[in-house]
Amino acid sequence: MAKYKETSVAALFQNQVAKLGSKGCVAYKKGGRYTDISWNEMDVMIRKLGWYLMSIGIKKGDKVAIFSPNRYEWWVADQAILSIGAVNVPIYATNSAEEALYVLAHSESKACLCGSEDHLDKVLSVRKKAPKLKSFIIFDDMSKKKAGVLTLVEAFKKGEGYRNKGEFDKRLVSIKLNDLATIIYTSGTTGNPKGVMLSHSNFISNVNQIMTGYRKFFDENEVFLSFLPLSHSLERTAGYYMAVALGAKVAFAEDVSKLQQNLTEVQPTVMVSVPRIYEKVHAGILAKVADAPGIKKAIFNFAIKTAAKNLPYICSGKERKGLFAKKYNIADKLVFSKLKETLGLNRLKFAVSGGAPLSVSDAEFFLGMGIVILEGFGLTETTPVTNANMPGIIKPGTVGPALKDTTIKISDEGEILVKGPQVMLGYYKNKEATREVMTKDGFFRTGDVGVIDEKGRLAIVGRIKDIIVTAGGKNISPQNIENSLKESKFIEQAAIIGDKRKYLSALVIPAFEELSKWAKRNQISFSSNSDLIKKPEVIKLIEEEITEYTKELGRVEKIKKFRLLDAEWTQATGELTPTLKVKRKIVSEKYAKEIDSMYVGEDKD
Repeated sequence: MAKYKETSVAALFQNQVAKLGSKGCVAYKKGGRYTDISWNEMDVMIRKLGWYLMSIGIKKGDKVAIFSPNRYEWWVADQAILSIGAVNVPIYATNSAEEALYVLAHSESKACLCGSEDHLDKVLSVRKKAPKLKSFIIFDDMSKKKAGVLTLVEAFKKGEGYRNKGEFDKRLVSIKLNDLATIIYTSGTTGNPKGVMLSHSNFISNVNQIMTGYRKFFDENEVFLSFLPLSHSLERTAGYYMAVALGAKVAFAEDVSKLQQNLTEVQPTVMVSVPRIYEKVHAGILAKVADAPGIKKAIFNFAIKTAAKNLPYICSGKERKGLFAKKYNIADKLVFSKLKETLGLNRLKFAVSGGAPLSVSDAEFFLGMGIVILEGFGLTETTPVTNANMPGIIKPGTVGPALKDTTIKISDEGEILVKGPQVMLGYYKNKEATREVMTKDGFFRTGDVGVIDEKGRLAIVGRIKDIIVTAGGKNISPQNIENSLKESKFIEQAAIIGDKRKYLSALVIPAFEELSKWAKRNQISFSSNSDLIKKPEVIKLIEEEITEYTKELGRVEKIKKFRLLDAEWTQATGELTPTLKVKRKIVSEKYAKEIDSMYVGEDKD
């Protein structure tokens, strides 16, 4: 019998503590190796922090912010905040001081838990503009003592001295399903971000909806690798709360730059990611093969052809038989198994892809070799999952059918509308914006355009706000064209331009590692990336690649002109969101000169 009635995320965690006790709950890198922390050890820290927060006057419904990258202390902070009935307000670890200030001030957070000194310094630099913010805790040790700031260890010690310890359980038990659990500020590209209010019910419902389809494929021995931001609802629900519900262990990647190393160390059985990661792995494999000796290249090509024939089996869950089964086993022994081991994916049962559309070529590349990528769909406002492909019923290019208790329909304008228990409570302090995204009959307007096939599987066409309307009145989704371009081994990133213009153009960032090798093979000398992209031979090569990879597209979707850029878009340089989606408005502003140069002499209207 469960100790706590599961009316909150905190109760769900506590029931697993009672059940799993000394088993590993999380793992983190310490002294060069991954070290486990048990469920019991996590609970001790959660309670100490909860007692401390109550001792400084944090009441039910108060907002407490977390400004930190993924680490086990993030979980401790989250569970402590939720257990005492307070509201977790996450801030992306990559946010600037001004971006953090907006979240802290708008949410009226009373305390902020910071990961590093850098995060703390950003908060302290703006604290006077957030009048409700009074308490500061840092996970790391400080280089020197700062007034009014406690380390997490110091907060634990102060929490131990709290006299009314029984209040922790009283508060936890009093939490109702519809109580507010978190306010997640969307990383909007226009205007101020909106605070999405998600309840305990939203999270628990969404976890249960996912588990309805997936539970039979999982057990409590699963190992997750956490690297997507916990401040985003995809990692929070699918990579954290779902892992808690399973009783699985979650290992924390050191950071995305060390992801490949951490994958081989952890060898996860489940991974939650965004398409950009799969794109980079796919491109990296193809780049290595291009440099391989002839015999190795021939073996790889045999394996890739075999993988393509394996797609109907892997997607439908059918068993391979006869001669093909033997061919696949040879390909697996010679190539696939070695690749999986090198990538740290040799134990992987499933990889989840969400946050943006995954190209069909990326999906099929991994599926064919037996790496099961399940693409899903959702938004922060839907906690986030509304649709997902399931093992044995996978269709690349779709995000699968709707989850249990979820209704999906397409409006007359082609917009995807959602109704279900995972839909948010609304936007914090913004009733007007909440009304705008809800239909009269209670459906949430996703802002995405999609189509549903005869089997109820949803395919995403693109974001309404990203749809390009040409001067001729044609509606074009840039994402599909961009995904086609990125199939070229010479193209790393692309943004299609053409709104209110007479034709489409593109900003293209080459895959410089591959392009450099090509240039050297062709005896083209260059001193830098910016020098390389000016070479006539390079411009001609990319032009040919664009023509090749858009040949199946309609006439109005053809790219008439393009400009090459000399540096990859990143979060740090401002063109990508924390979930690695392109900020189109920022790109349009930053590269206005390059864009205008492609339309010289053309009227915009």
